[in-house]
Amino acid sequence: MRNKSLMDRVRLLGRSAIDIVAVLGRSGLFLVHALLGRGGAGSSFQLLVKQLYSVGVMSLVIIVVSGMFIGMVLALQGFSILAKYGSEQAVGQMVALTLLRELGPVVTALLFAGRAGSALTAEIGNMKSTEQLSSLEMIGVDPLKYIVAPRLWAGFISLPILAMIFSVVGIWGASWVAIDWLGVYDGSFWSNMQNSVSFTNDVLNGVIKSVVFAFVVTWIAVFQGYDCDPTSEGISRATTKTVVYASLAVLGLDFILTALMFGDF
Repeated sequence: MRNKSLMDRVRLLGRSAIDIVAVLGRSGLFLVHALLGRGGAGSSFQLLVKQLYSVGVMSLVIIVVSGMFIGMVLALQGFSILAKYGSEQAVGQMVALTLLRELGPVVTALLFAGRAGSALTAEIGNMKSTEQLSSLEMIGVDPLKYIVAPRLWAGFISLPILAMIFSVVGIWGASWVAIDWLGVYDGSFWSNMQNSVSFTNDVLNGVIKSVVFAFVVTWIAVFQGYDCDPTSEGISRATTKTVVYASLAVLGLDFILTALMFGDF
């Protein structure tokens, strides 16, 4: 009985590994086909603009509000810690580096996965369940190029811009709390920030992070929608998987990118 139980576990582990490899293979082929397939340039551009509005502009509210409050909290927390060492004038430096290097790209990606990513999965999954994707294939239209590709590019373009907006709004919220509420001298706040922030080490690395996150989050979202079971339960599971997988991917990639950028290897 013990040997049989052990073999069952090994068999289950092997089946899980095969399933994971199969999903990775399907998602890779899916991505290549969606990005490299042929399609009309004019219609693709119009669809891209529509999706930029849907996933980008419609996400502005949650990004701006979240960025403002996170910046305000950072100013409060940073001031209370730095004041113990007589360095409260460096609160602007701390807020800027934290937002540009870390919280801006990461929190924006997590919010994007929850808001736009889940919507993309549900939208494509609903198209699959109502046989809209099959109908496109019947009339000779590639659904990967017509439906998936514009959404991929829209997410890839939108998230880095949203991350920059998040950081800028966060810095503004922090300046309001630090200068107008806590009494930090505005000249020290801004000058310390300008002297400590490097375009190459801070701004550019934050942009690189957000670009990587945009690619991965959008890829996961559209693939889960396209690969889901065409039922209400299947769409619900796919939407949940999008948020969970994308969030874990963002946090894991954040560690890897941070180690490569700031680990001094």
